[in-house]
Amino acid sequence: MQLLNKRPESLIDIKTHYCPGCGHGIIHRLVAEVVDELKIRERMIFVAPVGCAVFADKYFDCDTTQGAHGRGPAEATGIKRTIPEAIVVSYQGDGDLASIGMAEIVHAAIRSENITVIFVNNTIYGMTGGQMAPTTLIGQKATTCVNGRTAKQAGYPIHMSEMLATIKGASYVARGGVHTPAAIMQTKQYIKKAFQNQIDGKGFSIVEVLSMCPTNWGKTPKDAVAFVKNEMEKEFEMGVKKDHSAADDVVEAK
Repeated sequence: MQLLNKRPESLIDIKTHYCPGCGHGIIHRLVAEVVDELKIRERMIFVAPVGCAVFADKYFDCDTTQGAHGRGPAEATGIKRTIPEAIVVSYQGDGDLASIGMAEIVHAAIRSENITVIFVNNTIYGMTGGQMAPTTLIGQKATTCVNGRTAKQAGYPIHMSEMLATIKGASYVARGGVHTPAAIMQTKQYIKKAFQNQIDGKGFSIVEVLSMCPTNWGKTPKDAVAFVKNEMEKEFEMGVKKDHSAADDVVEAK
């Protein structure tokens, strides 16, 4: 009998710690499938974030490290410059990347560091209890804005992909999602492209992924999927924001 589907070899077979309906598990699988298909597991170094994916080292069968909150791109930069043949990925949430780690991600893009960043956007701080994040939607409730975010008090949701796409050093910027089968299939192609860019030495690549957080949204998994489709997609349009090799514009790190 032909086996049509199986667990990716780059994923370790353990029980998940993620909440029911969370998108992290799907994103982990997509990353692992791409790593298997590109045959880069032995070269892979995974930089885990501070946040819900803090235990990512338990799931990926590769070398893994962890930096301080938001510092994933800086740590990934150091690893890649020290071990150029490694395939380095920084996996980050929206609070991690778009708040405390804003400087690190922007300057990694400016320098066109030859790394891959997976940016999980669920519009809220997950692990720390559901506080408002830089990506929280106008009107969306959180523990630090119980009546909903307002532009007057907290400004507007930040569009990281669009902002990073304006930076000359950014080679590849795309936004996908894991809330529908079609979005999942497209997101996998974005992730594969981002890894292939690193293999080819094309510089900084980032894939933003719209994801569900039923627990901190106070929704059922089914309603959380609908929230991504009906609300998040309106604010954060999916698609490729930039696809350009900036490697020739970057001074090689010594």
